[in-house]
Amino acid sequence: MARTVPVRTAAVTGVVALLVVGATACGSSAGDDKTPDHRSFDLKGRTLTVDSDDSALEIIAADDNPEGRIEVTRWFQGTVAIGSDPKVTWSMEDDRLKLRLKCSGMVADCDAEHRIEVPRGITVKIEDGDGSVRARGFEDPLSIRTGDGSVRVTDSSAPLDLQTGDGSIRADVTSQQVRARTGDGSVHLELGAVPDLVESRTGDGSVTMVLPRATYKVSTKTGDGSVDVSVPRDESSSHMVSAETGDGKVTVRSAN
Repeated sequence: MARTVPVRTAAVTGVVALLVVGATACGSSAGDDKTPDHRSFDLKGRTLTVDSDDSALEIIAADDNPEGRIEVTRWFQGTVAIGSDPKVTWSMEDDRLKLRLKCSGMVADCDAEHRIEVPRGITVKIEDGDGSVRARGFEDPLSIRTGDGSVRVTDSSAPLDLQTGDGSIRADVTSQQVRARTGDGSVHLELGAVPDLVESRTGDGSVTMVLPRATYKVSTKTGDGSVDVSVPRDESSSHMVSAETGDGKVTVRSAN
């Protein structure tokens, strides 16, 4: 008996080690889910809040939604070798769409993605704890907050308020008002129409703005890096631009 215990312990340790190596080598990817789930949710008001704890999000302002419902598609892959089975849930309460992922154990590997199609005319607020966010097609106010993940917005004219704790921000839009803040990552903004206000700030990373030809009131600041402003400047201009970084280059230039 005295010899058997160490052997069993070593065997269990070896199995756990193999499981860890296997999970590391073959991480779960939501993109591998070939049979995604789909669900529709009713929206009572004109503002949707998306509350997600751990998922990549794609938010789309959809034209082909005559019933005015929120259409959600979910991809999920996950395994837990030692612990409770992984679980994903979704629910709507008071126009707040809650997306939750439970994945915990000694060897846990899960990945989730959601595509959310929103009728036009709806204000959208995104609150994502961990995950990238992509959005397109918005004409109504859009606010995005993510704790850890990149933010991308395209094909939109909506007022934008974008923020991530750790990740890059990129917007290619025609919005009149854009605010972009990241704790650690680059900011790249390309405006297809002359904006009234653009504010960008990063703690560590470059800031680049590409603006239509016009005269701007420009404010820049960098803790450690160069500043290159080539747009026409006028302190009395009603088109205000602010670019700030703690460590990185600031570029404000006209579109070619």
